[in-house]
Amino acid sequence: MKLKTFFSGLLCFLLLTSCISTKSTLKNVDDNAPDLVLTKNNVFQITEYSKDPKYGYDKDYPINIFYKSTKNDSINQPRFFNALTGPKGEKIFFKKLENCCPFPSKKSEFGAAMLEVYEVRWVGQKKPIKLYINIYEKSVLMVPIGFGLKQF
Repeated sequence: MKLKTFFSGLLCFLLLTSCISTKSTLKNVDDNAPDLVLTKNNVFQITEYSKDPKYGYDKDYPINIFYKSTKNDSINQPRFFNALTGPKGEKIFFKKLENCCPFPSKKSEFGAAMLEVYEVRWVGQKKPIKLYINIYEKSVLMVPIGFGLKQF
């Protein structure tokens, strides 16, 4: 069974690395960004609103929610989304749609990583929004255009 797991992992690694270039297309990575801070409600403390319409909406400008200090690759997504609201304070609902857009990353065990695509909705919204999330890299965490921030 372990041999089958090894070969499955090797195949995934080869597929990932064969589909990406050696240069990242990500435009908003900042390794010097401050570490993410949690509020008492276990959501990220976000103090800035993005002015860039590409932030989160474009695969080259994903929302970077670096997770390596937690050792859990799925804990930071809810911490980010649960800090947001719709544009008029509406409660948002989010779900992961897929992984996409491989890119080289020294922070991944395989030397390559993928973005996560999330669908975000709120009551009264006409069309759901897709946001790109990057769990491997850091940058200043901001509220994407079209969203609000929960007040605790």
